[in-house]
Amino acid sequence: MSNKYQAMNIPPAANERGGFEFLRCAIIDGELHLTLRPVFNQPDDWGRSFAENAHQDRFPEAETLTRISSAFEAEMKAPPGHDSTVGPIG
Repeated sequence: MSNKYQAMNIPPAANERGGFEFLRCAIIDGELHLTLRPVFNQPDDWGRSFAENAHQDRFPEAETLTRISSAFEAEMKAPPGHDSTVGPIG
């Protein structure tokens, strides 16, 4: 892994019409770090945001839903402020 931070591109629509980020996540030495702007008025909006990100062709949809649900439940039961780790990218 490179020592240089690899930021993602700004979405073209944001360059055209403006907007704001509400979530930025980074993996640093295997640990998940994030910055969050609390913008949603309802928890359902978080669910829609997570679902939009989960829809990908990398894993079968049923497996993706099961694994995300299991990880979410485990993280919600963990004490606040614990270190979160993620697997390697790729």
